[in-house]
Amino acid sequence: MFLEKNIDNKRLMQYESFRKAMLNKHHSNKKWPIIIVIILILALFLPWTQNIKSRGEVSSIDPQQRTQEVNTIIPGRILKWYVRDGAMVKAGDTLVQLAEVKDDYLDPQLADRTEEQLNSKAEAVKFYSGKAGTTDSQLNALQQALLLKTEQLRNKLKQYNLQVQTDSMTMIAANSQLKIADEQLKRQKELYNAGLKSLTEYEQRQQYYQDALAKKMASENKYYNSRNELLIIQLELSSVKQDYSEKMSKVSGEKFSALSQAATGQAEVSKLQNQLHNYRTRRGFHYILAPQSGQVMQNVKAGIGEIVKDGEKLLSIVPSNFDRAVEMYVSPNDLPLISRGQLVRIQFDGFPAIVFSGWPQASYGVFSGEVAAVDNSIGENGKFKVWISQKDGEKPWPKDLRFGAGCQAIALLNNVPVWYELWRQVNGFPADFYKNDKAKKDTSKK
Repeated sequence: MFLEKNIDNKRLMQYESFRKAMLNKHHSNKKWPIIIVIILILALFLPWTQNIKSRGEVSSIDPQQRTQEVNTIIPGRILKWYVRDGAMVKAGDTLVQLAEVKDDYLDPQLADRTEEQLNSKAEAVKFYSGKAGTTDSQLNALQQALLLKTEQLRNKLKQYNLQVQTDSMTMIAANSQLKIADEQLKRQKELYNAGLKSLTEYEQRQQYYQDALAKKMASENKYYNSRNELLIIQLELSSVKQDYSEKMSKVSGEKFSALSQAATGQAEVSKLQNQLHNYRTRRGFHYILAPQSGQVMQNVKAGIGEIVKDGEKLLSIVPSNFDRAVEMYVSPNDLPLISRGQLVRIQFDGFPAIVFSGWPQASYGVFSGEVAAVDNSIGENGKFKVWISQKDGEKPWPKDLRFGAGCQAIALLNNVPVWYELWRQVNGFPADFYKNDKAKKDTSKK
């Protein structure tokens, strides 16, 4: 009996202890929900950084530092590859050797033959130029001969003018003398008929008359001969001028013909010089060179003997050294919230990070950047491109970043309470529009 009572007392004590513990636990369970609710209410008033998230990739703002496509300039046949995928090359290294496939350029001595044609045509131009110079000498000689000939004929013309005047005076004197002899003969005849003069004297007067008549005829003949000679000299002067004019016209025609041939030859020389330059430049296109230093990727053509067209892509070169930047795309609704100089947090793929988008200060492994440029034209994907550069004075970006590496970009906006952000998200409202200090300064300057 005694043992049974002890057992009952122990059970009673255990029950009382259990009941008290359950009462204490019940009171504790009532406090925890209240504490949680209070914590949640307080959390709703914590600051939350609004942001715009978007995927991006590592690139460069400078077009010369982006991935370059290497294309063929001329059509050809691949003779030899000097690189392979993944090879590192420097700017100016030989990538591919091509051979001509067009029959216009198959001659290996094409440039040399064109140069020979050029030299021959240049010599012909010199010959025609020399011929034109010779015609100038001929023209000068003909002009001098014409001056001398015309001067000689003018002198002769003056002499015959004087001769005609002299013959004219002589003819007038002979006519006067004939008239006097005629009068004297008539008077002598009357005196002879009257018996006052002898027959001898009468015959003498007849002789004087005949002499005067002969002189008159001779002077007239000489006068008309002189006039005829004067006309001949005048005609000769005109003929000489006409003859020399024809000769000079002919020489001038030869000169202009030579100049025309020289000009035509010079045009052909220029054309051949252009062809020779093109052929020599085209010869350099047989070797495709690396436009920049980097890594060879994406070989499109493989093997030897394949035919490529002009402008066809052969491979791509990813630059090894470039000014890193991130390009991201934002929707048109978020574009007004982006401005130059805006702070951006970036999580690069492959680099461990703990990101709290609403509390950027609490994030770990993210890097800072700022908006460097915003594209004003919409892209094919219906979004606007935004360029992000490294922010000075902040944690430097990793040196191992490769061109084209992906990342998550978070553009930071206003600081608002958590409850406001939840209310905005539930209602689908956009983030608050604002301008950072740098954007405000730019606007005020305008």
